[in-house]
Amino acid sequence: MTTIRQADLIESVAAALQYISYYHPADYITHLARAYAREKSPAAKDAMAQILTNSKMSATGHRPICQDTGIVNVFLKVGMNVRWEGFTGSLIDAINEGVRQGYNYSANKLRASVVADPEFLRKNTQDNTPAVIFSEIVPGDTLEVTVAAKGGGSENKSKMIMLNPGDSVVDWVLKTVPTMGAGWCPPGMLGIGIGGTAEKAVLMAKESLMDHLDMYELQAKSSSGAALSKVEELRLELYEKVNALGIGAQGLGGLTTVLDVKIKMYPTHAASKPVAMIPNCAATRHAHFVMDGSGPVYLDPPSLDLWPNVNWTPDYEQSKKVDLNTLTREEVASWQPGQTLLLNGKMLTGRDAAPQAHPDHAGQGRKAAGGLYQPRDLLRRSRRPGCRRSRRPGWPHNRHPHGRLYRNDAGTNGPDRHGWQGRTWSCGD
Repeated sequence: MTTIRQADLIESVAAALQYISYYHPADYITHLARAYAREKSPAAKDAMAQILTNSKMSATGHRPICQDTGIVNVFLKVGMNVRWEGFTGSLIDAINEGVRQGYNYSANKLRASVVADPEFLRKNTQDNTPAVIFSEIVPGDTLEVTVAAKGGGSENKSKMIMLNPGDSVVDWVLKTVPTMGAGWCPPGMLGIGIGGTAEKAVLMAKESLMDHLDMYELQAKSSSGAALSKVEELRLELYEKVNALGIGAQGLGGLTTVLDVKIKMYPTHAASKPVAMIPNCAATRHAHFVMDGSGPVYLDPPSLDLWPNVNWTPDYEQSKKVDLNTLTREEVASWQPGQTLLLNGKMLTGRDAAPQAHPDHAGQGRKAAGGLYQPRDLLRRSRRPGCRRSRRPGWPHNRHPHGRLYRNDAGTNGPDRHGWQGRTWSCGD
């Protein structure tokens, strides 16, 4: 019988959270590198080069991949022969203590994003607790733990629907993905849960994102003529059709919007078909480890040879310098497609300000993605689909939940602004 000690579990969870804050999973880097190599769109290729460069810098310097260090999801598979020792509270309490220590580690403190009260005061818990924890009792004498940090940008794009039994999942996905815009920071993964009940479908979609990326292996299997399961055929169909939408990296157009599509299914009532879809972005990382009672688990770092060499050098000499303190609307109006903008010496990224994959932006709008909408904050055009108005009581209608103001959404006496005010965010929320 395996004995799991509280101190070992806390240390393992804290170490795993630090690990995933600066290491992408190896399968993600491998798939993104291949997508980068085949990309034809200069804007999309540049965006992927920036993601890969940032990822390697984070791995080298042990600093967070993204400023959005996520909300913690923990999946536990508890062996029936496991016994517990030294626990001063519940298993959930121990997991949350690991989260607390992981996010407050002095050498690499991570941003706390969790608010204790989601509706009223929204006070930050200061340590990113509590985690969202799922547990399952299974045969065996080990404790399997999967720890994930789910970025808000992709989590906020999660979708769920109750389809009729005869409705097409493919049609729903292809209709829904364009409405997600670029706020989930593609290229990433789509996790899809089909069946069960509403909450079961969502849970399966989230669980599927923890699976190993193997789309290239699946494509090779298909090309070889080997028989595919119905689920594998559906994964391939969705992968090809979603990428054919042309949304591309960071919404800038291109060949790759998703690196993989994962699907989990469960028996359901004959009269319904619940379907959930949750995207994963580059900001969302996870790690898996097994505890066998021998002590805390520390994950091995990947080799830096895993990252490809990318040809990305910002042209600072030809870039237009932008100073938010002196920026005028006339200057914004003068910006041209293809320009690179530097905000106070920092390269701007393309995410939300890229043309959304929306009917009003299709075709020519997406072709212009390399320039006009490339910097995500400053080139946000007013009245564009995707400029949301908060419906939450207490927020002014012209204010985004994170405090940024939209240009044309205030009245005559509203404060002056230029697009979205506030700092640029490279990924996440």
